[in-house]
Order: sequence, then C-alpha cells, then structure tokens
Amino acid sequence: MGAKQFFLVALATLSWSGMAAAQAPAPGAQNSAQAPKPGALETYKDWTIGCDNRNRCEAVSLLPEGGDWPDNPVMVGVVRDAGPDAPAEVWVSRDAKGSAEVSFHIDGRKVASAPSRDGDATLRGPQAAALAIAMARGAMLEVRSGNRLLGTPSLAGSGAALRFMDARQGRAGTSTALVATGALGPLAVRVAPVAPSIRRAIVPAGAAPAALWREELTALGKFTGCADEMKGAEPPQLQRLSKTETLILVPCGAGAYNFTSIPVIATGIPGRRAFRLANFDGKPGWSEEEARPMLVNAGWVPEKSELSSFAKGRGIGDCGGSETYVWDGARFRLIEATSMGECRGAWHWITTWSARVVE
Repeated sequence: MGAKQFFLVALATLSWSGMAAAQAPAPGAQNSAQAPKPGALETYKDWTIGCDNRNRCEAVSLLPEGGDWPDNPVMVGVVRDAGPDAPAEVWVSRDAKGSAEVSFHIDGRKVASAPSRDGDATLRGPQAAALAIAMARGAMLEVRSGNRLLGTPSLAGSGAALRFMDARQGRAGTSTALVATGALGPLAVRVAPVAPSIRRAIVPAGAAPAALWREELTALGKFTGCADEMKGAEPPQLQRLSKTETLILVPCGAGAYNFTSIPVIATGIPGRRAFRLANFDGKPGWSEEEARPMLVNAGWVPEKSELSSFAKGRGIGDCGGSETYVWDGARFRLIEATSMGECRGAWHWITTWSARVVE
C-alpha cells in the first residue's frame, strides 16, 4: 500500500526469569500524577472508533471481513474534538501522487468534494458535517475523481460509530450531534477535559556516553534476562539522560519487522555502572510482565526528551499500537498513544491518549 502504510512496529513476547526485586525506583519517581488510561476502541461492523482522554474521537472505515483486498484501498475517517464549538472533519486517504479533486457520492448523489494531494483530502465545517450525516444514513459511498471511481469504502456500522461519538462527547440530544440529534442547543454540550501537562527534563548535549565494558554487557544481559537475545544482536544503544544517568536500550529479541528492547537506566562510572529498569507512569503496551517494560522498535529523540515504541500486529502495518513518552527527570511519562485493533486495512491508527509537554 506504499507510503500510506505506517510501517510501525509490533509485538514480540519473550519469557523472563523474573528480576523484579532488582528494580530500584528512580530518585523522585513517586509522583502524585494519576496513571494514564488510554481509551479503548469499539468496532461496529466495518467501522472502528476510539476517543482519547480529552474526548477527541475518531472513526475509521475498515475493509469488510472476508472480502477481497482492493489493489489500492481507500480509507475514510471522521474526527471531531470535544466541546460545543468543535466542527466535524472527514478525511480520505489512498496511495497516490500529485493533486486532484475528489468527490463523495452517497447512494448515487454527490454530497461533497475537496482537493486532494498525494491521495489525502480533508473536509471541514458544514460540508464535512453534511457528508458525515449522509454517510451514517446511506448504504453506499463512492469516492471519485472526475468520472473515475477510486473506491467504495464500506458504510456498514458508520451510523453506530458516529452515535457512539455523539454519546462520548455529550452531544446526544443536542443540535450539534451528527446522529443522535435533539432539541438542546450547543451550550448543553460538555466542554473538553483539560489535557495533562508534563514538564520534560532537558537532556544535556555533548559526547555520547562511554561504551559498555564486556563485564557490564554480561551483567546487563543477566539483569534484564536478555543474555541469549543479545548474542549476535546490535550492541545496546546508550543515550544520555543527565550528567549521572544513561538510558540503555538492551536488545531482547527480533523478528522480520519487530525489534524488542528493554529500557535500562545506568548510573556510575564506566566499568562499574549500576543498572535499574526504567520507570514509566504507564506500562508500554506490549510489555509481557508488569515489572519489566518492553519496547518495540524503540526510538529516542534527545531534542524532545522523547522515547517511543511502535508495535504492529502484522507486516503490512494495518493494526497495532504505539506510545510516546517524555523524560521528566525521574521517569518516562506518556504523552501520546495510538491504536488500531482490527487488522482490516486501516493504516491510520487512532489516538487514545494525549498530554501537553511544557518546559
């Protein structure tokens, strides 16, 4: 499916001999902040929907179960923020290059159109709301470019998904609802919850941390339970967190597209460093044991103090989950989570948690 598939990452589960007792909490790791709870996804026939902690909701079309896979699938989604004034948006995505005009036809009637670039187009405001309502009520959607049919995303379940969105955002029974409309005005709609604020620690620039000594590698393999997986793997990645702390991503298994690592924090002088498992406010999604965090295809962005994990459920990347954390000086705090639970052609994953980063 080309560039439209987010070739993210995925599950690798490994046994561990258990070293929970060896984990010491990071200084200042106790924090009164509530543990993040990413939202769950709901599936209605050929549509799946999810909302984050700010009640921003997104519904995405799926390929029908048991149907033939099109040569170039077309995916449609409806997204809306919470709050009385938040407009609906409808987007469409396919693998394409260049610019074109795309139109949306419901049961043979043209409802809306929008310019697209490289296969992506977004409608906002009244036109998007009208299209979303027509999709919820219609039987067949055709996405066209001129006289050429680009695709027919299924509408089965779209009405139920948008009704869920109305209910979750407190719009049911109001004039702002897409499906569950009523006589109440916009002032009856709940306001959006405030996003959590997380203060990130600035990671010092400078030379890379000193490489691990052979004795340290042996100790690290024993500490993490990854000694066998480390044999023949790339060396552990070392990233500076502070003047005294180093993040170590210890390789702990690999597959065709999954590269699993255990995040460890080291302190002390080279050759005699002490290790502890990195602390998270919310366990990474593909961790097998509660005590040992497990990342998949981990990434580190020092300019943002961000650590990420992306896990895909199968090679084409149409299902899985991801988490992005920021280092606050004591632990990694979740700032974004995405998920797609159905392996049915949806390469666009739904945001289920979001937080605001401050410095």
